[in-house]
Amino acid sequence: MSKIKTVFQCQACGYTSPKWLGKCPDCGAWNSFSEEKQSPKPLKSFGASEPQPLSKIIGGREKRVPIGIKEFDRALGGGLVNGAIILIGGDPGIGKSTLLLQAVSKIVSQRSEVRSQLGKGGHGGVRSEPRTVLYVSGEESPEQIKLRAERLSIDSDNIILLPETLVENVISTAQDLKPSAIVIDSIQTVYTEELTSAPGSVGQIRESAAKLMFFAKKSDTPIFLIGHVTKEGAIAGPRVLEHIVDTVLYFEGDRGHPYRILRTIKNRFGSTNEIGVFEMTDEGLIEITNPSELFMSERPLGVSGSTVIACMEGTRPLLVEMQALVSPTTFGMPRRTSMGVDFNRVNLLIAVLEKKAGIHLGGMDVFINIVGGLKILEPAADIGIISAIVSSFREVPIDTKTFLFGEVGLSGEVRAVAQGDARLKEAAKIGFKKAIIPKSNAERLKDDFGLTIIGVKDVEEIIENIK
Repeated sequence: MSKIKTVFQCQACGYTSPKWLGKCPDCGAWNSFSEEKQSPKPLKSFGASEPQPLSKIIGGREKRVPIGIKEFDRALGGGLVNGAIILIGGDPGIGKSTLLLQAVSKIVSQRSEVRSQLGKGGHGGVRSEPRTVLYVSGEESPEQIKLRAERLSIDSDNIILLPETLVENVISTAQDLKPSAIVIDSIQTVYTEELTSAPGSVGQIRESAAKLMFFAKKSDTPIFLIGHVTKEGAIAGPRVLEHIVDTVLYFEGDRGHPYRILRTIKNRFGSTNEIGVFEMTDEGLIEITNPSELFMSERPLGVSGSTVIACMEGTRPLLVEMQALVSPTTFGMPRRTSMGVDFNRVNLLIAVLEKKAGIHLGGMDVFINIVGGLKILEPAADIGIISAIVSSFREVPIDTKTFLFGEVGLSGEVRAVAQGDARLKEAAKIGFKKAIIPKSNAERLKDDFGLTIIGVKDVEEIIENIK
């Protein structure tokens, strides 16, 4: 018999130690080590047993099948790929199970073409069969899922519910049913009998995900995994789970807003940083096909500290409102708060304003907010941050038909950003009339889209044009 080895493993980063430690020397987490038994049994491979030349491998297997929810398909890169494993993470109660239940209802409403066996005449036919989905629930009972399905008006004989947590039983059931897709809700509740550690531990998550990955690649069955998140917002456990899967999606949103963002973090079959926008209602998630108009619908008019920026999320241009509030501080240390933009980026731009434009904010509290619960990570929002701060500081409203985009450097220069034409076209479609953009972007434009375009080269010119 092979010897079973006992180790202590950090549940935050996966670091292993032969003895228990109070603090992980790798990630610094306290009291995160738990005892796990490791079996030296090797995992079975799903690939070819012999090496093959690249020129002999037949491509084209990654045929995309649209789910039927356009925003979901956009985040996936155009549709579902056979054999892909998709990991969906998000805060508790944000709507992950609701989204997947609506997705599987769209999948089972489609029909798949199956080639029949050769008949006596030597010719095979193609027949159409209904799609089935295996929904594995390790947290909720079938009755709870039925209640959610009734609220969403979903009722189908082709959605098969399986309350199971043992991964071997899940794979065995899937081999018998041969479903079109599988949903695991959630991966932290699934375990394998080859390990003695508790479900949700690093070893169980890694081994269970690996077994599901082998089955998905061998049977060409797409699998959706729902993952828990930590207090910091990252998927629980070490990033080994994100390395195993093909696609990682984060379902984001603010509890105080009905809007939800499905953001692509990793995608082996498409571009990253794509987003899908939804609105949470009593009847489930509704697609938002034009999010720019939605985010602009409640914008206040004629007030200082409010401006509109044109940003890019993957291939989609978005126009969002950015707000700033500058007020005298009542404490010895002025406060700097940002929601939706990088905190360090805001501090950097405040320093540029003080150094290059002579606007002294040392005795002022500065608050920055992106309306709608969005998170803007690209540097094209720099002009918007500076304009909103100056507008609030001087109590001068910015024209409601004006929008901005551009990156600002440490010396106060305004740098060009990518896909300027797409941003201008989206703004013109909504009804904006004036654009303040980097001068280098303005010089390369082939069309003004009916807009009054002002190119700026430094911070001083930005301030001059927002008066």
